[in-house]
Amino acid sequence: MIFLLWRRCFIVLLLTSLSVSAYGEDCSHYDPLRQAFFGDTHVHTRYSLDASTQGTRTTPDQAYRFARGERIGLQPWTSDGKARRSLQLSRPLDFTMLSDHAELIGEVNICNSPELEGYDAWECLVYRHWSRGAFYLFNAYASYTNDRLPFCGDKTTGICAQALQPPWREIQQAAEDHYDRSSDCSFTTFVGYEWTGMGPSGGNWHRNVMFRNSEVPAVPPSFINEPAPELLWAALERDCNGSGSGCEALTIPHNSNVSLGDMFTREDAGGAPIDAAYASLRQKYEPLVEIMQHKGSSECYFKFGETSDELCGFEQLRSGRLGPAGAPPMRSAGFVRDVLTNGLAIERELGVNPYKYGVIASTDTHLGTPGAAVEDDFLGHGGAGVPAGDRMPPGLPDKLDYSPGGLAVVWAEQNDRDSLFDAMQRRETYGTSGPRIITRFFGGWSYPEDICQSSEFVTRGYADGVPMGGDLPPRSAASPVFAVSAQADAGVAGAEGMPLQRIQIIKGWLDSGGQPREQVYDVVGSANNGASVDTTSCATSGTGHATLCAVWSDPDFDADADAWYYSRVIENPSCRWSQRICVANGVDCGDPRTIGHGLEECCAADHRPVIQERAWSSPIWYRASNGQKLLVNEGS
Repeated sequence: MIFLLWRRCFIVLLLTSLSVSAYGEDCSHYDPLRQAFFGDTHVHTRYSLDASTQGTRTTPDQAYRFARGERIGLQPWTSDGKARRSLQLSRPLDFTMLSDHAELIGEVNICNSPELEGYDAWECLVYRHWSRGAFYLFNAYASYTNDRLPFCGDKTTGICAQALQPPWREIQQAAEDHYDRSSDCSFTTFVGYEWTGMGPSGGNWHRNVMFRNSEVPAVPPSFINEPAPELLWAALERDCNGSGSGCEALTIPHNSNVSLGDMFTREDAGGAPIDAAYASLRQKYEPLVEIMQHKGSSECYFKFGETSDELCGFEQLRSGRLGPAGAPPMRSAGFVRDVLTNGLAIERELGVNPYKYGVIASTDTHLGTPGAAVEDDFLGHGGAGVPAGDRMPPGLPDKLDYSPGGLAVVWAEQNDRDSLFDAMQRRETYGTSGPRIITRFFGGWSYPEDICQSSEFVTRGYADGVPMGGDLPPRSAASPVFAVSAQADAGVAGAEGMPLQRIQIIKGWLDSGGQPREQVYDVVGSANNGASVDTTSCATSGTGHATLCAVWSDPDFDADADAWYYSRVIENPSCRWSQRICVANGVDCGDPRTIGHGLEECCAADHRPVIQERAWSSPIWYRASNGQKLLVNEGS
């Protein structure tokens, strides 16, 4: 007992001293035991082809203003340039990164700038007069040829490469202008972009690239010049992390739900089996994966009769690919839960786990509206939407399959770039589907049963184990113990948050035959709490919880089986964004006269009128293959 007390005090003191030395307590709101900061790392502005061709005019400066709580105007636009719609966050974000597609920024800039050479090229005429056609033409050319459009000239030195420079500088300047360097530390920005690649099967390879600070490459490495993930990482190693300039980057894969299996494979881009060097490079650059955004959840696959976890059906797209509708998604697409277990198997072979991912969520807004992730004020995100023209089409503001997306949450000492970036690298992060749920998840071997009643829940969480994103310490008991807590989103005046229903812990492991296994455990709360929602009015009823907390020990633990664990916090049922609009428009699916033009999908067979919002923690890993042994006297 004395040893455990000494160890706990030592770890807390070490954590505090390291934090102070790293960040200097420059922020007035500094906490060595860390705070939850909410943000969005997937945001497109006027410089992204898909955003601009559907009418988005939001500049980087305006996007950051929106994230900080200002109201901005949105398409459609009047003939004299006035916005017909506007939007404002009810609560500002803590941090934001813009992620415009690097591949076509120069082309978009030229086609919108009469003073630039190339403005009158036939491709730009298509862009300005048939934006939907330009969306497909430009993307297809860049993806299939790994080159710029014909009017651009050389892909490295031609006019489009040159036209990339002013927007890239503007993106950097906007991040600098809105980064709060005062002791208030009220808002943090990150310079970033999206690398928009396509895999060998035609599946999504997209990644957001985030830079720690203002030291960034002169040109963002794009799919046109670096047409494979390992080429992207090599370019970042050359021009950033390994350049000695102070530049540091990480990459965040997203939408593996529509990757057709291309996102996470056992082969490199050339088809050769991945080796330890590849796995190490990937682990270095990719500590995180985006588990949800407006084009669906990538947590886990669900199909009636084939998989048992019905909550995996949450925001699952009907199509397994980006672009025109295709076949339904398949289990092999690359859902995060399967990828985590595949990483265990690869680590057995190579000694390195390339898929050791923490999780975040974001919006992937194409309106330049970071953090706009609430169901009751959704104006669409338009990732591949129809151009607005001078009026919005009647009915739903986005594809029925799409959602408001989610938020990234980071546990950090203070709200500045270094603290947040370090937290992302150690994977002490989680994602929500939009609500501002606050959750902690710790794993160890000796958490007491009464820790939830203790004022030292967090202190002991760190001292006696590891937080989300970590590896369990060397084994000292028969079974690991997890401490998990959650606090419901309180909401704002006039829009209170939803109560919590339950917390689950999901486990994945390799059995004795090396086969992937998974199990979902309800650890506190209940699915049968009587909560419900009336879909004719969206009124909710029943009981729920403002807070939940539990200590849980794995009843099926096998010390010889590598495993991972993460928590999933579930809210009570509520109306989905689409159902809220259907109700507001008086749609009664039993009366065809009430189904106005554009609202037909309110009554579609696969419309999901009810959702349960949630938060996903990053995993905690147990490794049996590293020589961990039971220390008989430890903890006694």
